[in-house]
Amino acid sequence: MSFNESPFSLLGKTILITGASSGIGRACAIQCSKMGARIVITGRNQDRLQETLANLAGDNHILIPADLTDENCIHELVEATPALDGLVLNAGINPKSLVKFIKHDILEEVFSTNVFSPILLVQSLVKKKKINKAASIVFMSSISTSYASVSNSVYSASKGAINSFIKVLALELAPQKTRVNAIQPGMVRTRMMEAYAIQEELETWEKSYPLGRFGEPEDIANACVYLLSEAASWVTGTILTVDGGITLR
Repeated sequence: MSFNESPFSLLGKTILITGASSGIGRACAIQCSKMGARIVITGRNQDRLQETLANLAGDNHILIPADLTDENCIHELVEATPALDGLVLNAGINPKSLVKFIKHDILEEVFSTNVFSPILLVQSLVKKKKINKAASIVFMSSISTSYASVSNSVYSASKGAINSFIKVLALELAPQKTRVNAIQPGMVRTRMMEAYAIQEELETWEKSYPLGRFGEPEDIANACVYLLSEAASWVTGTILTVDGGITLR
Protein backbone atom coordinates (compact mmCIF):
# COMPACT_ATOMS: atom_id res chain seq x y z
CA MET A 1 0.00 0.00 0.00
CA SER A 2 1.40 3.41 -0.97
CA PHE A 3 1.47 6.38 1.40
CA ASN A 4 -1.38 7.99 -0.55
CA GLU A 5 -3.53 4.87 -0.14
CA SER A 6 -2.98 4.52 3.61
CA PRO A 7 -6.13 5.24 5.67
CA PHE A 8 -3.85 7.06 8.12
CA SER A 9 -2.54 9.50 5.49
CA LEU A 10 -3.23 13.20 6.08
CA LEU A 11 -2.06 14.23 2.62
CA GLY A 12 -3.89 17.29 1.36
CA LYS A 13 -5.37 18.15 4.75
CA THR A 14 -4.87 21.45 6.59
CA ILE A 15 -4.77 21.05 10.37
CA LEU A 16 -4.67 23.71 13.11
CA ILE A 17 -2.91 22.71 16.33
CA THR A 18 -3.10 24.86 19.46
CA GLY A 19 -0.49 24.73 22.21
CA ALA A 20 2.03 23.69 19.57
CA SER A 21 5.08 25.30 21.13
CA SER A 22 6.14 22.22 23.10
CA GLY A 23 5.20 18.79 24.43
CA ILE A 24 2.14 17.02 23.04
CA GLY A 25 1.18 19.91 20.76
CA ARG A 26 4.61 20.01 19.15
CA ALA A 27 4.66 16.22 18.72
CA CYS A 28 1.20 16.33 17.11
CA ALA A 29 2.32 19.02 14.67
CA ILE A 30 5.45 17.09 13.71
CA GLN A 31 3.69 13.75 13.32
CA CYS A 32 0.81 15.21 11.30
CA SER A 33 3.28 16.92 8.99
CA LYS A 34 5.07 13.60 8.46
CA MET A 35 1.73 12.12 7.42
CA GLY A 36 1.40 14.76 4.72
CA ALA A 37 -0.68 17.51 6.35
CA ARG A 38 -0.21 21.24 6.02
CA ILE A 39 0.02 22.50 9.60
CA VAL A 40 -1.12 25.75 11.20
CA ILE A 41 0.52 26.08 14.60
CA THR A 42 -0.41 28.52 17.33
CA GLY A 43 0.60 29.28 20.90
CA ARG A 44 1.84 32.13 23.05
CA ASN A 45 5.61 31.61 22.81
CA GLN A 46 6.79 32.65 19.35
CA ASP A 47 10.38 31.44 19.86
CA ARG A 48 9.25 27.93 20.77
CA LEU A 49 6.73 27.94 17.94
CA GLN A 50 9.59 28.72 15.58
CA GLU A 51 11.39 25.64 16.92
CA THR A 52 8.30 23.56 16.19
CA LEU A 53 8.02 25.03 12.69
CA ALA A 54 11.65 24.16 11.97
CA ASN A 55 10.96 20.50 12.80
CA LEU A 56 7.92 20.06 10.55
CA ALA A 57 8.19 17.84 7.48
CA GLY A 58 7.29 19.42 4.14
CA ASP A 59 6.58 23.09 3.56
CA ASN A 60 3.81 25.72 3.32
CA HIS A 61 3.12 25.45 7.05
CA ILE A 62 1.80 28.51 8.91
CA LEU A 63 2.77 29.99 12.30
CA ILE A 64 0.29 32.32 14.02
CA PRO A 65 1.16 33.37 17.59
CA ALA A 66 -1.95 33.88 19.73
CA ASP A 67 -3.08 34.04 23.33
CA LEU A 68 -6.35 32.13 23.13
CA THR A 69 -7.55 33.45 26.49
CA ASP A 70 -8.00 36.79 24.66
CA GLU A 71 -11.15 36.78 22.50
CA ASN A 72 -9.63 39.39 20.18
CA CYS A 73 -6.72 37.02 19.54
CA ILE A 74 -9.17 34.21 18.81
CA HIS A 75 -10.91 36.32 16.17
CA GLU A 76 -7.56 37.35 14.64
CA LEU A 77 -6.44 33.72 14.52
CA VAL A 78 -9.67 32.62 12.85
CA GLU A 79 -9.40 35.38 10.25
CA ALA A 80 -5.80 34.38 9.44
CA THR A 81 -6.48 30.66 9.32
CA PRO A 82 -7.30 28.91 6.02
CA ALA A 83 -10.20 26.46 5.78
CA LEU A 84 -9.46 23.47 7.99
CA ASP A 85 -9.78 19.72 7.60
CA GLY A 86 -8.60 19.08 11.14
CA LEU A 87 -8.21 20.79 14.48
CA VAL A 88 -6.30 19.71 17.61
CA LEU A 89 -7.23 21.69 20.72
CA ASN A 90 -4.28 20.98 22.94
CA ALA A 91 -3.48 24.16 24.88
CA GLY A 92 -3.89 23.70 28.63
CA ILE A 93 -2.55 24.45 32.10
CA ASN A 94 -2.59 22.53 35.37
CA PRO A 95 -1.75 24.52 38.50
CA LYS A 96 -1.98 22.27 41.55
CA SER A 97 -3.98 23.20 44.64
CA LEU A 98 -5.70 21.40 47.48
CA VAL A 99 -9.42 22.18 47.48
CA LYS A 100 -9.17 24.17 50.72
CA PHE A 101 -6.62 26.51 49.08
CA ILE A 102 -8.37 27.07 45.73
CA LYS A 103 -8.76 30.75 44.90
CA HIS A 104 -11.15 32.34 42.44
CA ASP A 105 -8.33 33.50 40.18
CA ILE A 106 -7.05 29.92 39.83
CA LEU A 107 -10.53 28.77 38.78
CA GLU A 108 -10.76 31.59 36.24
CA GLU A 109 -7.29 30.94 34.83
CA VAL A 110 -7.74 27.19 34.41
CA PHE A 111 -11.25 27.33 32.97
CA SER A 112 -10.34 30.24 30.69
CA THR A 113 -7.44 28.27 29.19
CA ASN A 114 -8.78 24.71 29.29
CA VAL A 115 -12.50 25.23 28.63
CA PHE A 116 -13.56 28.69 27.45
CA SER A 117 -10.72 29.18 24.95
CA PRO A 118 -11.14 25.95 22.96
CA ILE A 119 -14.95 26.25 22.98
CA LEU A 120 -14.88 29.86 21.78
CA LEU A 121 -12.27 29.02 19.14
CA VAL A 122 -14.39 26.19 17.72
CA GLN A 123 -17.49 28.38 17.83
CA SER A 124 -15.74 31.14 15.89
CA LEU A 125 -14.35 28.70 13.30
CA VAL A 126 -17.82 27.23 12.77
CA LYS A 127 -19.47 30.65 12.47
CA LYS A 128 -16.85 31.81 9.97
CA LYS A 129 -17.24 28.56 7.98
CA LYS A 130 -13.55 27.79 8.44
CA ILE A 131 -14.15 24.08 9.14
CA ASN A 132 -14.62 22.00 5.98
CA LYS A 133 -17.24 19.30 5.73
CA ALA A 134 -16.05 15.87 6.91
CA ALA A 135 -13.38 17.51 9.08
CA SER A 136 -12.09 16.07 12.35
CA ILE A 137 -11.82 17.95 15.66
CA VAL A 138 -9.74 16.51 18.51
CA PHE A 139 -9.82 17.91 22.05
CA MET A 140 -7.14 17.04 24.59
CA SER A 141 -8.71 15.75 27.80
CA SER A 142 -7.13 13.76 30.65
CA ILE A 143 -7.60 10.55 32.62
CA SER A 144 -7.94 12.86 35.63
CA THR A 145 -11.65 13.14 34.76
CA SER A 146 -12.13 9.67 36.28
CA TYR A 147 -8.77 8.85 37.93
CA ALA A 148 -8.60 11.13 40.96
CA SER A 149 -5.40 12.53 42.42
CA VAL A 150 -4.85 14.99 45.26
CA SER A 151 -4.48 18.69 44.32
CA ASN A 152 -5.84 18.10 40.83
CA SER A 153 -9.48 19.05 41.33
CA VAL A 154 -9.67 22.21 39.20
CA TYR A 155 -7.82 20.67 36.26
CA SER A 156 -9.95 17.52 36.51
CA ALA A 157 -13.14 19.57 36.52
CA SER A 158 -12.02 21.53 33.46
CA LYS A 159 -11.33 18.34 31.52
CA GLY A 160 -14.63 16.86 32.67
CA ALA A 161 -16.34 19.87 31.12
CA ILE A 162 -14.54 19.19 27.83
CA ASN A 163 -15.63 15.54 27.86
CA SER A 164 -19.27 16.61 28.18
CA PHE A 165 -18.92 19.34 25.57
CA ILE A 166 -17.45 17.14 22.83
CA LYS A 167 -20.42 14.78 22.89
CA VAL A 168 -22.90 17.59 22.23
CA LEU A 169 -20.63 19.18 19.61
CA ALA A 170 -20.30 15.79 17.87
CA LEU A 171 -24.09 15.62 17.52
CA GLU A 172 -24.38 19.20 16.29
CA LEU A 173 -21.67 18.83 13.63
CA ALA A 174 -22.65 15.32 12.49
CA PRO A 175 -24.91 16.64 9.68
CA GLN A 176 -21.74 18.12 8.11
CA LYS A 177 -20.00 14.74 8.59
CA THR A 178 -17.54 16.51 10.91
CA ARG A 179 -16.26 14.25 13.67
CA VAL A 180 -15.49 15.40 17.22
CA ASN A 181 -13.48 13.30 19.68
CA ALA A 182 -11.20 13.67 22.68
CA ILE A 183 -8.03 11.94 23.84
CA GLN A 184 -7.44 11.19 27.53
CA PRO A 185 -3.69 10.78 28.10
CA GLY A 186 -2.17 9.36 31.23
CA MET A 187 1.08 10.85 32.52
CA VAL A 188 3.17 12.01 29.56
CA ARG A 189 6.75 13.27 29.79
CA THR A 190 6.34 16.96 28.99
CA ARG A 191 7.56 20.27 30.35
CA MET A 192 4.27 20.64 32.26
CA MET A 193 4.60 17.25 33.96
CA GLU A 194 8.20 17.88 35.03
CA ALA A 195 7.21 21.27 36.46
CA TYR A 196 4.69 19.85 38.93
CA ALA A 197 6.54 16.88 40.44
CA ILE A 198 9.87 15.97 42.00
CA GLN A 199 11.98 13.18 40.50
CA GLU A 200 11.40 10.71 43.34
CA GLU A 201 7.64 11.04 42.92
CA LEU A 202 7.89 10.53 39.18
CA GLU A 203 9.91 7.34 39.61
CA THR A 204 7.30 5.94 42.01
CA TRP A 205 4.39 6.85 39.74
CA GLU A 206 6.08 5.41 36.66
CA LYS A 207 6.48 2.01 38.32
CA SER A 208 2.70 1.88 38.85
CA TYR A 209 1.99 1.88 35.10
CA PRO A 210 1.18 -1.64 33.81
CA LEU A 211 3.21 -1.04 30.64
CA GLY A 212 6.15 0.07 32.76
CA ARG A 213 6.62 3.64 31.60
CA PHE A 214 5.09 7.08 31.26
CA GLY A 215 3.85 8.10 27.86
CA GLU A 216 5.86 10.12 25.39
CA PRO A 217 4.35 13.02 23.42
CA GLU A 218 4.62 10.87 20.29
CA ASP A 219 2.27 8.27 21.82
CA ILE A 220 -0.47 10.91 21.98
CA ALA A 221 0.47 12.36 18.58
CA ASN A 222 -0.07 8.94 16.98
CA ALA A 223 -3.55 8.76 18.53
CA CYS A 224 -4.22 12.24 17.11
CA VAL A 225 -3.18 11.09 13.63
CA TYR A 226 -5.65 8.20 13.88
CA LEU A 227 -8.57 10.43 14.89
CA LEU A 228 -7.72 13.05 12.24
CA SER A 229 -7.40 10.47 9.48
CA GLU A 230 -9.92 8.55 7.38
CA ALA A 231 -9.06 5.48 9.48
CA ALA A 232 -11.43 6.99 12.08
CA SER A 233 -14.12 8.07 9.63
CA TRP A 234 -16.83 6.28 11.66
CA VAL A 235 -15.64 7.52 15.06
CA THR A 236 -17.28 10.52 16.70
CA GLY A 237 -18.25 11.55 20.22
CA THR A 238 -15.59 9.18 21.56
CA ILE A 239 -13.15 9.73 24.41
CA LEU A 240 -10.04 7.71 23.59
CA THR A 241 -7.92 6.74 26.60
CA VAL A 242 -4.17 6.46 25.93
CA ASP A 243 -2.63 5.79 29.33
CA GLY A 244 -0.30 2.80 29.44
CA GLY A 245 -2.98 0.87 31.32
CA ILE A 246 -2.93 2.96 34.52
CA THR A 247 -6.73 3.24 34.71
CA LEU A 248 -6.88 -0.57 34.90
CA ARG A 249 -5.60 -0.29 38.47
